[in-house]
Amino acid sequence: MNIISLFSGAGGLDLGLIQAGHRIIWANDIDENAVATYRANVDPNIIQADIKDIQIDDIPNGDVVVGGFPCQGFSIANMRRTVDDDRNLLYQFFYRTILTKQPSFFIAENVKGILSLGGGTIIQTIIKDFNEAGYKVEYHLVNMADYGVPQHRERVIIIGQRNDLGENMLFHFPKPTHSKKNWVSIKDALQHLPQAGDTTHDPNNYGSNYKIVVRNFTAHRKTNPDLPSPTILARGNGKGGVCAIPHYNGQRRLTIRESAVIQTFPLDFVFYGNMGSCYRQIGNAVPVHFGEILGNELARIENQERWM
Repeated sequence: MNIISLFSGAGGLDLGLIQAGHRIIWANDIDENAVATYRANVDPNIIQADIKDIQIDDIPNGDVVVGGFPCQGFSIANMRRTVDDDRNLLYQFFYRTILTKQPSFFIAENVKGILSLGGGTIIQTIIKDFNEAGYKVEYHLVNMADYGVPQHRERVIIIGQRNDLGENMLFHFPKPTHSKKNWVSIKDALQHLPQAGDTTHDPNNYGSNYKIVVRNFTAHRKTNPDLPSPTILARGNGKGGVCAIPHYNGQRRLTIRESAVIQTFPLDFVFYGNMGSCYRQIGNAVPVHFGEILGNELARIENQERWM
């Protein structure tokens, strides 16, 4: 299918969709470093611009619109989150793109906090908006560890299908492939990598020297080698220090490369920008493997369903 990608970031979701056989026909992000990363690894044709400056009529028509609209205003980790956070309103560009371009499907990704923001009124408003735009909508709270990603990462996936494609949802949300019995651990994911700090063959094989002080808060929790990694984090506004997860050896933090592996980026995927920017790009991404799983379901629809 032809994919329109909004808020593309470094391209984790898009790369997964490409691996499933789809085509990115238009992509955009505002961040200079994320765009440089995307151009080098995913597609050189991404447009760097503030989404507010883009005319929707200039976006080509496509089969699917995807995007993880900015989520920091929704995040439980944002203790100052409010319904009126300007970043929450950016989903409206995603909505207007759906309303104007009328793709067959859309896929939106966001943080778990979107379900509780405003006492649940925000997610219901979003669903109502998309219903009025002509779409059946369902949303799923998933833990990426249940899909083979070596990371405990809870995210909300919103799926939309244009009403004229039938009474039933053609998109069958993928069932989990893993459970606590066979989750992929952080040790399993990282133990084959070269020694941290050796950038001879990998420019991203270095990381933060920020001291590890174990306490029960965000990037300061102890990492269990036999479990999936804690959630790979991002500081969405680029302010403050990096927020790298402690390595399971307890002696240092994950390198940029190790963080990318936890997010299931390929080893030859190179991130551009300073250290903080690279960590942020990775933390904001959809794991590539999960993107491919979603893409496989789109491919099934294309091959098996009478949807056009």
